[in-house]
Amino acid sequence: MAKAATKSKTQLVPLADRIVITPLKQEEVTASGLVIPDTVKEKPQQGEVVAVGPGRLDDNGKRVSMDISVGDRILYAKYTGTEIKLDNEEYIVLNEKDILAKLVV
Repeated sequence: MAKAATKSKTQLVPLADRIVITPLKQEEVTASGLVIPDTVKEKPQQGEVVAVGPGRLDDNGKRVSMDISVGDRILYAKYTGTEIKLDNEEYIVLNEKDILAKLVV
């Protein structure tokens, strides 16, 4: 069963092999103390998983479980997913195939 994002009033319930993440904020100051303006910041490529779909169906109609779970920190492809804003929170909805790695800290 899909696990929903519950941080906001409206719930996001991803379907099939989709995942909802909140992008992690990029540091605004470099190691040398320079402040990075918003105009030159790169898009973040790290996020925290807040909701996971039930997984895709294979050719035989069986559900393929997801390798990612709620609370995981992930690295995802730079220009992928659909960005949405819901109840003043920013989310990105990704396909499982767009996830490059799980971050273990």
